[in-house]
Amino acid sequence: MDQPPPAGMHWRGTPVSRRSLLVGLGAVGAFLAVDLGAVAYANDWIGGATTLTRQSFIDRFQSVFGVHPGFRRNHAKGVAVRGRFDSTGDASALSSAEVLRAGTSPVVGRFSLGGGNPAAVDAAGTVRGLGLAIGFPGRHQWRTAMLNLPVFTVNSPQGFFDQLLASKADPATGKPDPATMAAFLDAHPETAAATAIVKAHPPTPGFADSTFSSLNTFWAVDGSGTRTPVRWALVPRQAALPAGKGGDDVLFDALVRQLESTALHWDLRFTVGTGDDPVDPTLPWPPDRRVVQAGTLTLDTVETERAGNARDVNFDPLVLPDGLEPSDDPILSARSAVYAASYRARSGEPKSPSAVQVDQVAP
Repeated sequence: MDQPPPAGMHWRGTPVSRRSLLVGLGAVGAFLAVDLGAVAYANDWIGGATTLTRQSFIDRFQSVFGVHPGFRRNHAKGVAVRGRFDSTGDASALSSAEVLRAGTSPVVGRFSLGGGNPAAVDAAGTVRGLGLAIGFPGRHQWRTAMLNLPVFTVNSPQGFFDQLLASKADPATGKPDPATMAAFLDAHPETAAATAIVKAHPPTPGFADSTFSSLNTFWAVDGSGTRTPVRWALVPRQAALPAGKGGDDVLFDALVRQLESTALHWDLRFTVGTGDDPVDPTLPWPPDRRVVQAGTLTLDTVETERAGNARDVNFDPLVLPDGLEPSDDPILSARSAVYAASYRARSGEPKSPSAVQVDQVAP
């Protein structure tokens, strides 16, 4: 760790030392190969205008990106990270979640790029992801899968399914077929509107200066059972190292260099909604909503994906601690179901080396 936890911060009522936090991180490693994340969706059906199942999504990912055994079907390219979350305790007025009480929790995470090709060339416009498992396994652990987008681009499982096919690159051009994409957008005006919002917020130069957002709405539940709609975001405290020129892994290489020289920090902020705010993830909330500073995420270790680290974690957004509950946003159930299917498929497949080899990144 680059510095001790802030004075007065405690974990589960016990003062946190460097040694105790490292021991905690070791304990977190014990759950990584266990499919605790594949619990949120009990049956195979997802729904939609056509019959959608978890397997139909897996099949479509593979038809679009190819078959890559041992890798995630989406966000296949990534690196593992570790660190800690220092909670201010300010969000505990909204939620009884243990990880939101004042104190420090261990974190295992993964930075990734959208798409199912684990050897894809880094591109500035590719969606970036950050998955986190905060705290120890069990009913107090919080898993979240966030994106560097201001809104989600679909609001239904069917839209998600259709968008996959519409976004498939034409081998001749390397880009989606314009006619297919135009037909998709005509059928999904919510995606056309969301895409305009995304284009108005161009991506930052790298991972380290990206804001990562939940996009979906959740309920924060306090000790008396009061439920408040919330969305959360991680807001960076630092700029990113500029990406190098040439090479297939320029965004990841810059992230690795930065993390190997200094810890990176993000502020976790809860936006507090009202009963008038939409659950639809393609729609932003008004900018004047109250924001609560929940704590600080510190990441200080980066590793090549391997057995025993974040490679084997299912960052299911429905693995929530007591005190956080899902809204009725159907995208949440679809994501949970597809993540579970992807986890189960890759866990039984042979593993190939990650495209990003941390120890081979030049300083």
